[in-house]
Amino acid sequence: MTTAQIPTLDIRRFTQPASAEDRVAFVAELGAAYREWGFAGIRGHGIAQQLIDDSYDVFKGFFALPEETKRKYHVAGGGGARGYTPFGVETAKDSKYFDLKEFWHVGREIPRDSRYASDMPANLWPDEVHGFREHAYGLYNALDLLGASVLSALALHIGLPENWFADKTDSGNSILRPIHYPPITSDDIPNERAGAHEDINLITLLVGASSEGLEVKSRKGEWVPFTADADTIVVNIGDMLQRLTNHVYPSTTHRVVNPPGEKARQPRYSTPFFLHPNPDFLIDVLPSTITPDNPKRYPEPITAQGYLEERLREIKLK
Repeated sequence: MTTAQIPTLDIRRFTQPASAEDRVAFVAELGAAYREWGFAGIRGHGIAQQLIDDSYDVFKGFFALPEETKRKYHVAGGGGARGYTPFGVETAKDSKYFDLKEFWHVGREIPRDSRYASDMPANLWPDEVHGFREHAYGLYNALDLLGASVLSALALHIGLPENWFADKTDSGNSILRPIHYPPITSDDIPNERAGAHEDINLITLLVGASSEGLEVKSRKGEWVPFTADADTIVVNIGDMLQRLTNHVYPSTTHRVVNPPGEKARQPRYSTPFFLHPNPDFLIDVLPSTITPDNPKRYPEPITAQGYLEERLREIKLK
């Protein structure tokens, strides 16, 4: 199997289309990619490479700090919602072994008198790394905008108005997660850099899939490597969108495997953006996705926040 089977599409065909027909074709191709894979590469996204490079520089700067300095930004009992989560904490659902990673969480900046303030804590920012806040939140906003375009195309694909998601994600509890996978010093450990899992949210936008290691599980049960070009952001379906669309868009299992030999001695960095709905959004199966061949799979709706908390407990973050 080759990575070519997971499509990469140019989103300018949707945001700056040469013709109405090409826009319609893009929506159809994107929808087909997600129905089959739950994954697609997105290029032509308009996020400046300089912003990405500057962001990675400050993220690497933070992870290079002494352990005791990093742990100043760990919020005990916070479920990893903001700030630093140390190495060896997050564990893929049903896995015996923790993931080989440490990470930081940046959330949406909202007024502290917002009705969502109790579910969306204030961000923490490391004083030790110049420009961290500026670059991290700049990347957050850029990925939030790109995610909105992807959701608009998917809305059209399943017969909803193009702006259907707009007022349901404008205060979304979305997370930017810079990740550091440290060098692996032993060849016989059972842990993986990220164990097989599905994402919790609506969609995930991954900056940094140009480093090898990401693998996607096909419908046939085979693991397919997906190493994207440097100018490509990988976007995949999460469990919330799978549930909302009655599994029309599958939330596909994926993992980050340990590289062989000397490559394992190198660190790996990646930065996913987990796009979430507003905390009080009710995830209820869309009527248009219920058919005789695909009956309603979830009789009871659940709020986005309720679902998130349920899943965070499963992966040992709460």
